[in-house]
Order: sequence, then structure tokens, then C-alpha cells
Amino acid sequence: MKNLQKALLAVIAGSVMTMSAQAAMNYAGQPYAGVKVGQYSPDDVKDDAVSYGVYGGYKFATNFGIEAEYLTTNDADAFNDSFEKSEYSADVYGLYGTYDYAFPNTGLYAKGRLGIAKNKIEVDYTDKLFPIFDENFSYSDTGVAGGLGLGYNITPMASIEAMYNFYPTIDSNDDREDLDSNGITLGAHYKF
Repeated sequence: MKNLQKALLAVIAGSVMTMSAQAAMNYAGQPYAGVKVGQYSPDDVKDDAVSYGVYGGYKFATNFGIEAEYLTTNDADAFNDSFEKSEYSADVYGLYGTYDYAFPNTGLYAKGRLGIAKNKIEVDYTDKLFPIFDENFSYSDTGVAGGLGLGYNITPMASIEAMYNFYPTIDSNDDREDLDSNGITLGAHYKF
């Protein structure tokens, strides 16, 4: 073979190997990590809380993966009147299985996730007339959690996604109603 043909075969073989490696990197066996911000909304509260946190995952195949997240909130008013006030904050720790569907010929994808999470809410109660009645308490429960959303691949290595999330119901051990909570988040992550 002539040197030109050998060089051409080497370039073609190298290109095929590079494209195969790039395809494998974009889909199977790809870890990612990111940050998110959003709104945490429990039932029957005056104000929703601002949520923020971190998440990361690993895609085992083109569509399937696993994801973990930690989400926390600022202090927000549960109620506030002339005589008493109650503030809450929340923490969510979750582990989910994920499914992504990439829309053909676009960077857009749909994402669903389902798994288990711990939903913990801490409450600070203040009696404005009688401060001796002030108290702090917390509620938590572990159960099924998940979400649905849309994402966009800005580059092959960076994505943004908006999600609607539902968190475990916190069962009340007293006469109070069970507490449901959900939220929306906007996240950005980087793929390694």
C-alpha cells in the first residue's frame, strides 16, 4: 500500500474510534453534578419557601440512570398574625431512578424520576404576648418521591432542566392533618 492510503486508513479508523468514544461518553456510563434553585410549597402555609441544593447522578444507559439530591430552604412564614407567628424550613434528601427521553434532532429532553426521599420540616413557633410559650419542633417522614420535567443540553457536557417535584407526605402523629409538599426547581449540571 502506498503511504497516502495508509494515512487515509489511519485517519478513518481514528475518526470512527473518536465518534464511538464520543457517543459512549454522551450516553452510557456518564456521571453528572449540578446545583438547583426553586420553590418549596407545603400545604396550608402563608408563604412558600425558596429552595436550593445540589444533585448528581450517573447514566447507565442512553435513557436510564440514578440520581441523588439534597435540597434545603430558607425560613418562611407558616402563619403570622398580631399575637403569634410560626416559621418553617425544610430539608429533602432523595435517591431516584431516572428516565430521559431525548427529542430527535434537538437538545431538548423530557425527564422523569421516581424513588425515595426523606422530607423534614422544622417549625419555630413564637407567641408575641407570652414568650414562655415559644417552642421549636420538627416533623419528618421517608417515602415515595419523584418529579417530571424538561431539560435542554446547552452543550454536550452542560444541561439545564426545570422540574416539578413531589415529596413524601409527612404523617401527623397527633390531631393535625398530614402534610403534603411539592416544589418546582431550575437546575444546571455538568457532565464529566
